[in-house]
Amino acid sequence: MNDKSRGRRVLIIIQNLPVPLDRRVWLESQALRDAGYEVTVVCPMGTNDPAFEVIDGISIYKYKPYIGSNSRLAYLLEYAYSFLATAWLVAKARRHGRFAVIQSCNPPDIFWPIAVLLRIVEGTSFVFDHHDLCPELYQSRFPEGSLGPHKSLLLLERLTYRSAQHIIATNNSYRRVAIERNGKEPNNVTVVRSGPDIKSMYRVNAVPALKRGRTHLVAYLGVMGPQDGVDIAVLAAGIIVNEWGRRDVSFTFMGKGDSFDELVRMRNQLKLQEFVEFTGRASDELVARVLSTADVGLSPDPKNPLNDVSTMNKTLEYMAFGLPTVAFDLHETRYSAGESAVYAVPNEVDDYARSIIQLLDDEPRRVKMGDVAIERIRKELAWEYQSPEYVGVYDRIVNDAR
Repeated sequence: MNDKSRGRRVLIIIQNLPVPLDRRVWLESQALRDAGYEVTVVCPMGTNDPAFEVIDGISIYKYKPYIGSNSRLAYLLEYAYSFLATAWLVAKARRHGRFAVIQSCNPPDIFWPIAVLLRIVEGTSFVFDHHDLCPELYQSRFPEGSLGPHKSLLLLERLTYRSAQHIIATNNSYRRVAIERNGKEPNNVTVVRSGPDIKSMYRVNAVPALKRGRTHLVAYLGVMGPQDGVDIAVLAAGIIVNEWGRRDVSFTFMGKGDSFDELVRMRNQLKLQEFVEFTGRASDELVARVLSTADVGLSPDPKNPLNDVSTMNKTLEYMAFGLPTVAFDLHETRYSAGESAVYAVPNEVDDYARSIIQLLDDEPRRVKMGDVAIERIRKELAWEYQSPEYVGVYDRIVNDAR
C-alpha cells in the first residue's frame, strides 16, 4: 500500500455480475483509484476468469457463480451460497489491511451483515450503491407470487439502508425510495447515474457487413432476464418479418442472462434464424461496431413495478453512439432518453413493432434523434459528470472518519 492510499482502502462487493463486465462498478473502481484510493473488488467469476487478478491496479477476488434453475428456491440457494463465498473472500482480502469503506451493490440486499461486522471490528464505513429495487424485482418476475418473499425483501432492503451511512442512488426515483420508504436523511443520499464513459464508448466506422446484406440493422445490448422484455423484441421481429413481410431488416441481440436459451428457442420457433442473430456476451469492440452500424437500438423493458422507476444502462449506451431508441413509455427511460427515443404503448408488442418500422422508414428523424442523444450524453449524462459526485461521497466519509 503506498502512502497516497494509506487509510483509504476500499472494498466493493457485487453479486450479479463479474467485474470488469459490470461497467458501472468498473467505472466506480477506476474513479476511486484515480482519486488515490486502493480498491479491492469481490464478485463472481466470468467465463475463464481466474480466482484473483489485478487489473489496472485494482485487486479483484472472484468465486465460482452458483448455477441453478430460475425458481424462487434457486434464488434462495444462490444468495446463501453467494453470501458465504463473499464473506470468505472478504476475509482473505482483509489480511492485506483494514478497509476504510465497504461498498455493497445490489441485487441482492444481503451483504449488510458483513458491513456491520467490519464496522464493529475496525470502524469501516458502509456505502450502499443501490442498483435495483429487489422487492419490485420480485414483483416483476413473479407477479402471482406470495406476499411472504416480498415482505422479506422489503425487510432486507430496510436493514441494508439502516446499516449504511450513505446511499448512492442511480436516479431520483431510487432516491425517493431511500428517503420516503426507508427513512434516510436527504443529505445522506446522493444520485450517481450510470452514465457511459464517452472516452471508451463512441461511434466508430460502420461495418456494412454486419447488416448481413439488408438495408437496416436493429440492435439490442444488455442482460436477457425475465424482466428485460427481450421476448417482446423477438416477437416484434417476428411480426416485422413474418406478418409484414419486411425482408430488409436484420436484428442483432448482444448479451446473455437467465432467459437466453429460451429466447434462442423462440427465435427458432418463429423461423427467424436468417434475420435474428444472438451473439452472447459481446466484446467492447463488437459492441462498438454493431452500435455504430445499427439504425435503431431496442429498449423493450416492459412497464412493471421495477422498470418504470429504473434507469436502463442500454438506453444510455445507445445514446452515446448516437443511436435512436425504441422503448416503452417508462418514467425514468423518458427522463434519460428524452426526444432521442420513440415510446410505444407499454407492453404492446404490435405497437413496439410498428414503432421500429416507423423509425426505420424515416431516416431524417433518426439522424435528428441521434444528434439529440449524443448531445444529452456529452452535456449532462456521461460518466465524467457523475464521477465527481461519486468520489465526493468517499472523500466526505473518509474525512469525517478522520
